[in-house]
Amino acid sequence: MRMTRPARRLAALVALGVTAASALTACAGSSSTGGGTAQKIDVSTTIPGDPVTLTLAYSNDPPTKALIDGFSKKHPNVTIKPQMTPFNDYVKSIKLSMSSDAAPDIAQYNPGAMNSLVPAGLILDLGPWAQAYGWNGKFPPSTLEILSSDKSAKQFGTGGLYAVPGGLSVVGVYYNKKIVKEAPKTLAEFEAAMQKVKDSGRTPLSLGALQVGGFHLWNALLNVTGDVADYRAWVYGKPGATIENEAALKASQTLTDWARKGYFPDAANATADTDALANFAKGKSAFLVTGNWGATALESELKDDVGFFLLPSASADKPASVASGASVAYAISSKTKHPNVAAAFLDYLSSPEAARIEFDGGFMPVDTKADLGGTGLRGEIAAVFTPVAQGNGIVPFPDYASPGMIDKLTPGIQGLISGKTAPDAFLRSLQESWDAHHGS
Repeated sequence: MRMTRPARRLAALVALGVTAASALTACAGSSSTGGGTAQKIDVSTTIPGDPVTLTLAYSNDPPTKALIDGFSKKHPNVTIKPQMTPFNDYVKSIKLSMSSDAAPDIAQYNPGAMNSLVPAGLILDLGPWAQAYGWNGKFPPSTLEILSSDKSAKQFGTGGLYAVPGGLSVVGVYYNKKIVKEAPKTLAEFEAAMQKVKDSGRTPLSLGALQVGGFHLWNALLNVTGDVADYRAWVYGKPGATIENEAALKASQTLTDWARKGYFPDAANATADTDALANFAKGKSAFLVTGNWGATALESELKDDVGFFLLPSASADKPASVASGASVAYAISSKTKHPNVAAAFLDYLSSPEAARIEFDGGFMPVDTKADLGGTGLRGEIAAVFTPVAQGNGIVPFPDYASPGMIDKLTPGIQGLISGKTAPDAFLRSLQESWDAHHGS
């Protein structure tokens, strides 16, 4: 089975006619253009009637192009030219691109890999438009928190807002209904189900620990063993935060125990995320922990035999209310000549029309109240995602905690699986990366 291109790209990371109905105007003040000059912006929600052309740089496949088309239908005088670059090349070149005289007006933004754009003054603080459009009531609060930071971009959840989401994701557990008849209600039931599968001679859980699959599993465990406030404080870079705590130790020890019990394939550490998904789709395991981006490929292969649930907590009386997730986010260049038109596109990302495009493109919608009428597997995912998103329960991935964190997470998880790294040593390595970036 081949994964779709959108699934592959997101897994490796991981968008009234001519004028707006209202014309709330405010002054954005002076914004650095990254070249020592400044521009004074009068913030408005009115789109002028003259022809406008914007360039949008991105590193993901749909729904970006579909969102551009949807916006252009509402505003036919606005042309948005897409520029797609493979993710690895995009991350390496984005600062140079945004510094150039031909910088794109809108750029896909990742607060972990691209946070150097903020202190360099290459993207605008979107606060004035957030106020003018009422974005705090349109976008889930947790999605805006991780896209907000101080001017040094070392602490999230504070300071200015530098991007907004154009499609959301959520990590959970896929299960093969031919092997497991119903979704476990507690973490103990999930462990018991894996042991039963193991006893039957099958592999309980497909795992691609060569890339991000391993720390997605660890993060899911931490979500149900720890305090979300403590975890967010650590990822956000709040002074004094630490990952060396009892909850993280329990999550790390649990992952080690599951590996020792044979719940993962022997080759998990050498397995890519795409191969883990393909193995699950072929019926080689009962469970797979990954995000909604795999849903289209899995439903195509397994039809009605695949289901989805969030990793459950210890008690059936306390259903899962926290899940890892991220967003495809977009920022506005400080060099753009049309900041208000670019901001109108960002506002469109929160609309009911965009919600349908985002959902059809394999993402979860920014407008969590939109009636999508989803059925089958994606309907199951939407049913568990919506209350978590509306309850501010979507938490960022741990690699956002520092620029070098992913280089500690992937080999660290591999060490837990192989038994070569003790849980406390793994957490110490993560904290050392955090301390080096934020200051101990």
